[in-house]
Amino acid sequence: MVAASLTAVEAFVLAALGVFELANLSSIRLTMGVTTSVFFLAAAAGLAWCAWSLWKVRRWARGPVVMAQLIQLGLAWNLWAGETKPLSVALAVVALVVIVGLVHRSSTEVLERESYG
Repeated sequence: MVAASLTAVEAFVLAALGVFELANLSSIRLTMGVTTSVFFLAAAAGLAWCAWSLWKVRRWARGPVVMAQLIQLGLAWNLWAGETKPLSVALAVVALVVIVGLVHRSSTEVLERESYG
């Protein structure tokens, strides 16, 4: 449940970034702003669906969520230098907590039980 909840928070943050990007559109970078917004909103929708599916104990959702966390760890690595270090640490901690939560023995047992009924 912790992993599903944190994944839902990540989806909310991505959606907020998409909305903020739309709110700050300018004619100079219209195409980039729109495509970035669409990407963030689509990623947020997918992550929210996965979070909901984890909450409902759907085994298939574990793979996409783990992949999203691995991407987030890569982003945290890229943000490690300078003023973005606190953001890097926050991203890495959340990603690691979600991954550990998904591979934890009790989570695996519940998700495996769902697939074999």
